[in-house]
Amino acid sequence: MNFSDFVWVHEPEKWSIHDGTLNVTTKPHTDLWQRTYYHFRNDNAPLWLMETETPYFSFTVRTELSSAHHRFDQCGIVLYQNCDNWLKASIEYENSRFQHLGSVVTNRGYSDWATAEIPADVRSMWYRLSRRQDDFRLECSGDGQNWSQMRICHLDKGAGSVRFGVYAASPEDSSFTARFTDFSLGACCWQAHDGQQPDSAE
Repeated sequence: MNFSDFVWVHEPEKWSIHDGTLNVTTKPHTDLWQRTYYHFRNDNAPLWLMETETPYFSFTVRTELSSAHHRFDQCGIVLYQNCDNWLKASIEYENSRFQHLGSVVTNRGYSDWATAEIPADVRSMWYRLSRRQDDFRLECSGDGQNWSQMRICHLDKGAGSVRFGVYAASPEDSSFTARFTDFSLGACCWQAHDGQQPDSAE
């Protein structure tokens, strides 16, 4: 991948990239969330994004959060159109016993949150974002080879040009350094459903 294609939204004070590894140190009280249940609106997490109009693709990245130590410390993959329309997948640290592996989809300014509990000693995760026009699939993997589906979703503002990449955040009074490696962008790995005709532009 050409890292010069990426730009910051909410650029962090401390970050570096070397030999294909991006390190991002979060600031306290940074997050992405809109309204639902908690009612608050947070839109200040650092996002490292590139943009494309390609209607079919898969983007893969490996994340590490070895230094995460406080509730809700998180890093992962993100597609961000604007503050009211985006999706993300990440591990969110909870405590010394467990974490949440989950995803959020935000349409028209309202977020949801789908999660599963995983052990607290899981400190690395691969994510893959696949696009089929304005529909998306999020997957995760412990080894970058064997993938599990996290969700399929529609994004209200997901047609045309989209911005995607990685993010890190510390919603409470915390800070940690997230690491991103093994960036890959290529043909869409998410095939048309069995019995469904392939899209003509694929």
